[in-house]
Parts: sequence; C-alpha cells; structure tokens
Amino acid sequence: MMETITQPWPWYTAGIIIGLIVPALLILGNKHFGISANLRHACAACLPSNIPFFKYDWKKETWNFFFVGGILVGGIISTLYLGSGDAVIVHPDLAKELASYGITNFSGMVPEQLFSFESLFTLRGLVMMIGGGFLVGFGARYAGGCTSGHAIMGLSDLQWPSLVATICFMIGGFIMANFILPFILHL
Repeated sequence: MMETITQPWPWYTAGIIIGLIVPALLILGNKHFGISANLRHACAACLPSNIPFFKYDWKKETWNFFFVGGILVGGIISTLYLGSGDAVIVHPDLAKELASYGITNFSGMVPEQLFSFESLFTLRGLVMMIGGGFLVGFGARYAGGCTSGHAIMGLSDLQWPSLVATICFMIGGFIMANFILPFILHL
C-alpha cells in the first residue's frame, strides 16, 4: 500500500479527484470550492471590528477552515512520511536555463536560491516573495476569487465572469513565465 502511495501517480489522477469534489460540494450543501476567501473568513472570525467587508455570518463558512486545515495536515504528512528525500528531478534543459540565473540547488521542493530567508532580503527575493504575494492577494480579491475558485468551480457552474477571469489568469501566467520572470531572475 505504501509503495503505491509513494510512487508518482498519473497526471490525470488529480483531475479526476478535483472533478469529483466539485459536484460533491454542490450536492452536500451548495458549497463553493476556493481557497482565497478563507483569509476573509479568518479575519472576520479573529478580528471583529466595524469594517463592513468583515461583517457577515462567517460561521456558515467554517467548513472552509477544515478544508484548508486538511490541506496543511496533508502537506505535513506527505512531507514527513511519504517523501523519498531524493533531489527533485529537473529536465536537463530546464536545469541549464535555471543555472544561467544562478539557480542550481534542486535538493528541496523549491530552489533555496529563490525561497529562503537569505534570499528574502535580496532584490530578487523581495520582488518575488513580497511583491508576488501582494499581487496574488490583490488579484484574487480584485477578480472576486482565486484561480481554483474561478477555474474549477466557476467554469463548472458555467459562470461568464469565471471564464473571463480564467482566460486572464492564463494570459497573465504566459506573460509572466515567458517575459517577466526571466527579467526578475536576472536581478
């Protein structure tokens, strides 16, 4: 059993599981899949104030806390008990391109040259982690949801705004990966 769990699974397995989650959430109580709204629920629960954005019945959304908690616990379990400890396998062409940016350590899940406390205090680290985090948070609120909420749940509900948001996410991701990210990695 453990061997089956620790081996790489086919790419389509996640699609099937996510595809089954959407109708299950709708059937089990008209719940909507998405992650970014949980920050709003947490702020409404922990910081009671007179801010209109946080004045709503957040208790109806407590199931979302369990969902996010399950993601965190699953990540911890998989890291502690299901990881092989081997270096991440990176295609040689990608490794060569990343080496041109000074990224050569693939021993962890993410390159230490990009995601560590030491790199946080560099210009590249500030732009990627602080600037990128701000833009992701702002974009999720501005778009009325995150990529999982729009692309998975919104498209399955045939919502026009979700189609527009998903197309914009894809265009933005293409522009970022091909034009902006190489510039940032040279910093």
